[in-house]
Amino acid sequence: MTNVIDLQDVSWRRAQETILSEINWHVEKGEHWAILGLNGSGKTSLLNIVTGYAWPTSGHVQILNQPFGRTDIRELRKSIGWVSSSLQERIKGSELAENIVVSGQYASIGLAYESPTQEDFDKAFQIMEKMRCHHLAGRTYQTCSQGERQKLLIARGLMASPDLLLLDESTSGLDFIAREELLSTIQQLMRQDDAPTIIFVTHHIEEVLPEFSRTLLLIDGTVFASGTSQDVLTAESLSRFFAIPVQIDWHHGRPWLSRQD
Repeated sequence: MTNVIDLQDVSWRRAQETILSEINWHVEKGEHWAILGLNGSGKTSLLNIVTGYAWPTSGHVQILNQPFGRTDIRELRKSIGWVSSSLQERIKGSELAENIVVSGQYASIGLAYESPTQEDFDKAFQIMEKMRCHHLAGRTYQTCSQGERQKLLIARGLMASPDLLLLDESTSGLDFIAREELLSTIQQLMRQDDAPTIIFVTHHIEEVLPEFSRTLLLIDGTVFASGTSQDVLTAESLSRFFAIPVQIDWHHGRPWLSRQD
């Protein structure tokens, strides 16, 4: 399988408002993408299209070689992990860390009516170790820091061994140290041979790790630029994107943005 995401002329309108317009985007297996855009640019809406929670008004969508309209979306979602702020809000504070991770095997939020096996917990602990959060076992969700919670949610997203992992604003609300720790953990995940294709949505250009070899810029529901991160994240391109003069400095393979006086 090489075709992970294939959107052709995809538009989505809600009521009388156009949310996404003529989106063309192709992602192949082995690629990791960053999606950048200001608030209201359509980033989360695009993920809703990819996961089938929103249906395009026009255009063609094919995810993991499965064309929309000819596939069971509920089955397809089992191959997609999605970590978002809305998911975090639905987890009970009293839920144990390992239960949260295991629940990803059953597409549930925590464990209430499921009957997990010892193999499920063994797998969860292995994933938690990869995500550097195995020390949280036995802890309740409410006692975990924001960064620890994000690691648990990503571990939950990996529990079903997805082919595609969507990380929507995963660093939101983290301080600098917690953010860099989480980014380092995500970086280690991407370096593993069995890593899923990762789509990383962010507001912050400096979060584009070297492993995110490709970047998609969204503005007002349209694709502003798409391609290799080195080609897309240039001072010229981003000055037009933000409509102000900016400068990009690359350090250790990561771009850092500053306003140009």
